[in-house]
Amino acid sequence: MSRAADEAARAPHWASLREAGLSAGLWFLYGVYRCGGRWLYHLMLWPVAFYFALTRKVARRASVDYLERVGVLAHDAPLATRWWQVTRHIERFADALLDKVLAWTGALDLASARLDIDPHFEAAVAAGRGGVLVVAHCGNLEVLRALAVRLPTLRLKILVHTLHAQRFNRLLKRLNPASAANLLQVTELDAVAAAELSHCVSSGEFVVIAADRIPVSGQRAHTLDVPFLGRPAPLPVGPWVLAAALGCPVYWLSCLKHEGCYTLQCELLFDRIEMRRTQRTSVLLRVMTVYAQRLEEACRAVPYAWFNFYPFWAAPAAGRA
Repeated sequence: MSRAADEAARAPHWASLREAGLSAGLWFLYGVYRCGGRWLYHLMLWPVAFYFALTRKVARRASVDYLERVGVLAHDAPLATRWWQVTRHIERFADALLDKVLAWTGALDLASARLDIDPHFEAAVAAGRGGVLVVAHCGNLEVLRALAVRLPTLRLKILVHTLHAQRFNRLLKRLNPASAANLLQVTELDAVAAAELSHCVSSGEFVVIAADRIPVSGQRAHTLDVPFLGRPAPLPVGPWVLAAALGCPVYWLSCLKHEGCYTLQCELLFDRIEMRRTQRTSVLLRVMTVYAQRLEEACRAVPYAWFNFYPFWAAPAAGRA
């Protein structure tokens, strides 16, 4: 077996990675922010981010791999440059964690967020028609959730797997109990979950699901290799099979921070996904490629905002969790 294949086989699944100390120690960092503002928070973050870059080998290698693919880091970059870029990537992640907290405490200026909303989505919300919103671990969707609390006509049902980040979610819930609203904990999209979500959509809710992480089961049968940042990447088919079963519109949704201001973008991808059994693979490849292109555009626009600190292009062995 080649070295690359061996590393791919031993690559940990994202859900098996224990919760990062950055989120576990956020109470302290949040206290730093309360005492000295964002500048002091950032000052404290740099040594913390460097420590995590130093001690988290899996995250460090995954960050380097991604930053090279997105064009931020040259393949032949000096070692010092690599460490700097990885540290900056982790620092941006910690900055996003702070914004998640501030969004739920009311300290983040949500009124200044720029909105780029597809008229089809606005019309659907106004008419009480539901749909599917596909997202990625890129940017800060907590800002979207906080905005949704202030928009009673927009009702969300958010599918999450948060067992690897329980401490951070407890922090959010303590700061604002509404942060736990509208969440549906899932590990697999089974028939029971699909039936519940069908009822949600028919009653005018929007199902929010991340489509950029390998299923918790880790089985290759649940993924499809799609071109992403120059190399085929295993993406989950579950969100798209679910969207086809629900028979509703599918929208791309992102919330990216650029120059200190968030931009919320919502775009209609498909009015409906028709998936006959004989065309299943070809349809999946087509719709998932469209999604991967949107995610790639977001990554290139704001490179440090994609927070997948695990070997994304290396699929885990079947059954590993």
